[in-house]
This record gives sequence, structure tokens and C-alpha cells, in this order.
Amino acid sequence: MMVSKSSKKSNLKRAWDMIRETVHRGAELVALPEMFNCNYNIKYFREYAESTYGHGETLDMLSSAAEKFGIYLIGGSIPEIDPNGILYNTSFIFDENGKLIGKYRKIHLFDVNIKDKMNFRESDVLTPGSEVPVINTKWGKIGVAICYDIRFPELMRIMALKGAKIIFVPAAFNTTTGPEHWETLFKSRALDNQLYMVGISPARNAKSSYVIYGNSLIVNPWGKIINILDEKEGILVSELNLDYIEEVRNSLPVLKNMKKDIYIKNIMN
Repeated sequence: MMVSKSSKKSNLKRAWDMIRETVHRGAELVALPEMFNCNYNIKYFREYAESTYGHGETLDMLSSAAEKFGIYLIGGSIPEIDPNGILYNTSFIFDENGKLIGKYRKIHLFDVNIKDKMNFRESDVLTPGSEVPVINTKWGKIGVAICYDIRFPELMRIMALKGAKIIFVPAAFNTTTGPEHWETLFKSRALDNQLYMVGISPARNAKSSYVIYGNSLIVNPWGKIINILDEKEGILVSELNLDYIEEVRNSLPVLKNMKKDIYIKNIMN
């Protein structure tokens, strides 16, 4: 967890330093928070956006860090701009050689109006993605979603059915919804799909226009929180037992007992 500031250069240096420290603590796969290279404010997204069709400071840093430290790196998310000037909230994933092996564009944009508390519309500047990739790693397949996506169980289920063992969710929940929903949502999606759910939040800056909840966490396939931070900057390192996924799925064969034909039939009707 890191506090993202208005300076992209400062944010990238802080991210690099925290990646290095995480690796020194034994991590082989590292994930960063949502919109880690800028303040979480829609007015900054276009200014800080980068494209995979060119060279950008953030993408170059992520590739270099993955290669230098020999890790898989989930680059949180950043504003991505395509050749037509369309903006996305995108997570870029790199392997231990610094090669870009996947990206995910946030599908469910955060458009909310909570009475007397907050009004926020990502769709004023962002366009939703439409692809649901899973990425191959040396440990097996992983999925990536972004923040508001966690509220849509259908998306996580698709990743699970595609073979994901862990779903990483860079997410900038706020202090309005976070205390009420953050842990419940991650525990629910882990239970739904009997896999590991990892929530990666920025740290809180109480003076920001959008106050982050924080509390990055890891939930196991039984729905138990096995590690969690607070709202301050910090590093969360855990060793995950991927064999435990099959143990849970054999004990409670939820995915095997699905009735996809019935679901599809009733959706179509």
C-alpha cells in the first residue's frame, strides 16, 4: 500500500522502492494498487495516461522492475489511452523477464451517488473494457479485476471457470463504502469461487479529495482473512497454499455442482 501523490515521478519512485522491499521480504509475485501513478481523481486520468503502443514512464518502470527483481508484477492499474484517445482504467501484468503478458481493462466503472456522502462518475472520462482474461504464470492461472468489479460475482465466476487460482483486485475503496463492504465482498467472492482473493489498496491520505479506505487483504478459499493491513502505507507478504484450493473444492464441490444449462436457459427466457 502506498499513498499516491500528484507527481507521477514521485509515485513511480515510491512504487519501485516498495517493490524492491517486497522482493527482499521474499515475494515472487507483486501487485500494486489501483491508479498508483496518480491521485485517484478523474481530472488527472488523461494527463497521467500511457499507451501500450508507445513508451511511457510507468510501463517502462513496471517492465524494468519485473526483469530486475525476477518477479511477476501486477501493475495495479493506471489510466491507459488508446490511439483514438479513449481512456481506460487498466492493469498491466509482466513476467519475470519484464515481458508484458496480459492486461485487463476495468469493466464496471464506478458511477455512484450515495445520498449526502459522495457522488463519483468514472464514466465521465473512462470507457469500460469488455475482455475477461486469465493470465498464465508458473504457479497456474490468475485473474485480475479492478475495484468496483468486485461487486459483480459473475465476473469472478468467469475467471474461476477459466482456471484462475488467485484473483488480484487493485482497488481504491473509500471511507464511505469500505468499512461496510470491503471485507464482506472479498470473503464472499472467495467463498463463491473457492479460491484466493487479494485486495490491493492505496494507503489513506485524509487530506485527499477522495479518501481511501486502505486495509489491503488476502482471503483464502474457505473465506478466511489470512492477512490484512490497516490504512497506512505498508507491505503485505504471504505464502499461499494453492493445494488448499482443491482440498476445499473437494470438500464442498460448489463449482462441480453448478447447473449452467439451467442458468443459461432461465437467463435467455
